[in-house]
Amino acid sequence: MNQNLDPTNDNFSPEELDVEKKLRPLTFDDFTGQDQVLENLLVFVQAANLRDEALDHTLFHGPPGLGKTT
Repeated sequence: MNQNLDPTNDNFSPEELDVEKKLRPLTFDDFTGQDQVLENLLVFVQAANLRDEALDHTLFHGPPGLGKTT
């Protein structure tokens, strides 16, 4: 696994960790805009949780810099 993608990796500077905390949303309430998309995604996540299964594959499309991987 790429260590940059490993959430347990603690080899980040304090500055990087601060930026990470500010940029990465922790809950659906932290997202702004795209209300219909968020509502649909929340339904998908809740359904997966009720089934006690992982979320099915989901494809996010758009130009770079929109936070698709966040």
